Amino acid sequence: MTGQQARIQLVVLDMAGTTVADDGLVERAFTTAIGAQGIEPGDDRYDAMLAHVRATMGESKITVFRHLLHNDEAKAQQANKAFETAYGQLVDDGRCRPIDGAENAIRTIKDNGVKICLTTGFAETTQQRILAALGWRTLADLTLCPAQAGRGRPYPDMVLKALLELRADATANVAVAGDTAYDMTSGTRAGAGVVAGVLTGAHDRSQLAAGGATHVIESVRDLPGLLSDRKLEK
Repeated sequence: MTGQQARIQLVVLDMAGTTVADDGLVERAFTTAIGAQGIEPGDDRYDAMLAHVRATMGESKITVFRHLLHNDEAKAQQANKAFETAYGQLVDDGRCRPIDGAENAIRTIKDNGVKICLTTGFAETTQQRILAALGWRTLADLTLCPAQAGRGRPYPDMVLKALLELRADATANVAVAGDTAYDMTSGTRAGAGVVAGVLTGAHDRSQLAAGGATHVIESVRDLPGLLSDRKLEK
């Protein structure tokens, strides 16, 4: 970036893979959900479906199930409910933990006068269970899931909803950070001034760059430093 840069007023942060460690929980919950549709590991359909789930990490989960189940809405809703139930149970069983340094990074950003929104592709009930498990219910200024904003990633709705709710002056005053190409696309479509990919989750540096990342950093731990030095190279 060159010339005068807009001051970041709002950071929109993904949860699983970015601020919350996934540790394979999404795949475990997916196995339970798709098993309820009679598709088990070892089935050729299962392998193809799992590959799609991995490729679309970050996308709204109901959208993923609609694709996998050929837009059969009843089956997609059933699978999504089973997924959210299974994931929520894993969270309740203590399988959920933060990315190292994530909470400190969020607090550092807030201490610098920047607002925080935590976003997810999960349902609101699952998001709230994760926040409760981590003791994060009051950590962010706002939390959003796709149903609260309109559409999930890769659409820009959650970023734009956060901008409106938290009253950032312009999209250039918003930073988006996430671990998937879908996070990056969502941020670029919203016109965010910073779209930062992190390497602690689903997608690698090349995938994040292809999604539109303006910067790629090792971890959310590095985000406060990036925001204080917007001239960091990609």
